[in-house]
Amino acid sequence: MDSSGFADLMRTIERAWSTGDAAAAAACFTEDAVYVEPPDRQRYVGRAELVELSGGDDPRPMSITWHNLVFDPVRQVGVGEYTFRGRRQFHGMAIVQVEEGKIRRWREYQFESQLDWPDFAGDSHF
Repeated sequence: MDSSGFADLMRTIERAWSTGDAAAAAACFTEDAVYVEPPDRQRYVGRAELVELSGGDDPRPMSITWHNLVFDPVRQVGVGEYTFRGRRQFHGMAIVQVEEGKIRRWREYQFESQLDWPDFAGDSHF
């Protein structure tokens, strides 16, 4: 995968979560993917659990907006800064490992905040 393909993959998740399409979001992950927010605040293993993370058959309103996406095509590892909105709003960063065009591992760190992204990022915003 190249940087453009990585951006497309992450935008697919963005669209799927924003439209309540849990199956489309989960399809971006390998069958045995691991999704974690250390230290196991959230942990989902396998595509079936990722369907539930993404809202399952009765998705709640949620959305993710990517602010910066960067990808290393040699290591097949990418990172993205995001704003996630559901019952609450979080700004965070996800680091993902891609395997054969799908996400194999996802690790995220996030912080709850009602600030918009530019105010949250402050002087470090780019």
